[in-house]
Amino acid sequence: MDILLIILTIIGLSLFEIVSSIDNAVINADVLRTMSYKARRWFTTWGLFIAVFLIRGLLPFLIVFSLHPSLGVIGTFTAVFNQDPAVVQAIEMAAPPLLAAGGVFLIFLFFHWLFMEDKHYGLRAEKFIHEKSFWFYAVVSIILTGVIWIGINSNPLIAFGAAIGGSLFFIVNGFRQNAEEKEKDLLKKGKMSDISKLLYLEVIDASFSIDGVLGAFAFTLAVPLILIGNGIGAVVLRQITVSNIDNIKKYKYLKNGAMYSIGALGIIMLGESFGAHIPVWFSPIVTIGVLAYFFYKSHRELKLEEAKK
Repeated sequence: MDILLIILTIIGLSLFEIVSSIDNAVINADVLRTMSYKARRWFTTWGLFIAVFLIRGLLPFLIVFSLHPSLGVIGTFTAVFNQDPAVVQAIEMAAPPLLAAGGVFLIFLFFHWLFMEDKHYGLRAEKFIHEKSFWFYAVVSIILTGVIWIGINSNPLIAFGAAIGGSLFFIVNGFRQNAEEKEKDLLKKGKMSDISKLLYLEVIDASFSIDGVLGAFAFTLAVPLILIGNGIGAVVLRQITVSNIDNIKKYKYLKNGAMYSIGALGIIMLGESFGAHIPVWFSPIVTIGVLAYFFYKSHRELKLEEAKK
């Protein structure tokens, strides 16, 4: 891969990891404020190790292993870093179910935000769609049915991957909704020990890492690049969590940018699962472009609000 393309991919992966996990950073910051200095210090050191190396590092390997289990665990680690052309080709041939699962998961995530979640309206249509939130389940059901039907006729494994992606979304979404309620109780009552809060944060971090890891495969199937890009993003995000989260909150359309990126990456993954040949540079360019637009929109509105004060 060309060095410029590698750099572009890593930048796209890092930005996507940072912005798609802003909600995670906000939760972390809110809970950390209720904890002792010693516990906060542990979270920013060992917690970072768990988030970057154990979760965001292990998940891509597990996914690649599931695509080519005959390699074995050690063989998967060796093949990934050696980038054996035969193994890379085998992984690419086995990738359509993974791409279908990730594509459906990300598309469902985007539509859930678009229809169901409270938000700052960055585009005119968002308010109208949000008011029609009852259509969410109909829309995602129709999408899933269509993908499975097309997949059955072209490759049954793609249909199976799409079903997994839909199931994974509802499992993760249900968990997050429960976690949001737990967080409200935690912040109101404040009776949990620091150890319990740390465990809660690590579990939440693990659930949010699924978005970033699955979305990363829309950029590349090269695990080393995913590890570098997601690792940089996770480190930056953790630094934002402990120092600048209140400033980041002021850029109110960043979440919009993250979700539109997620929707675009989901479409790209679905297209690739059905054999569409999408240039490697397309995913990072789309991600960087979308995030840059909503960052500019947020920055412009922030300046206008400050000028009125």
